Amino acid sequence: MANYVDGFVIPLPKKNLEDYRRGAQKAGKIWRDHRALEFRECAGDDLNIKMGKPFPRGIKTKPGETVLFSYIVFKSRAHRDSVNAKVMKSPMPFDVKRMLYGGFKTIVEA
Repeated sequence: MANYVDGFVIPLPKKNLEDYRRGAQKAGKIWRDHRALEFRECAGDDLNIKMGKPFPRGIKTKPGETVLFSYIVFKSRAHRDSVNAKVMKSPMPFDVKRMLYGGFKTIVEA
C-alpha cells in the first residue's frame, strides 16, 4: 500500500526562521513519537524562478518573508488522521490562514 502525505506551504518572516526551525524540530519529534513515518521542513532557497508560478507569488509573500515547504509521511489516511488528532492541539507559530495544506495519496514511489 502506498503512503499518505500531508503537504504544507507556509509564508514566514525570515527573521523568525531560526525560532520556527527550533519549534519544528520539537514538532517533528512529536509527530515521529506518534508514529509518523517521516517529517520534513524545508526553507526556500531557489525561489526566483521563471518556470510556472514561483511559490512566493503563489502564496503572496510580503517583504521580508520566505516560503517553507513541509511534509509529513504516514502509512495511510487513517494513520494520518489518528496521528494528527493527537498532535494538532497546539497553537501554530505562523499565520494558518495563509498556509496552503492538503492530504495526498502517493501515486508514484521511485
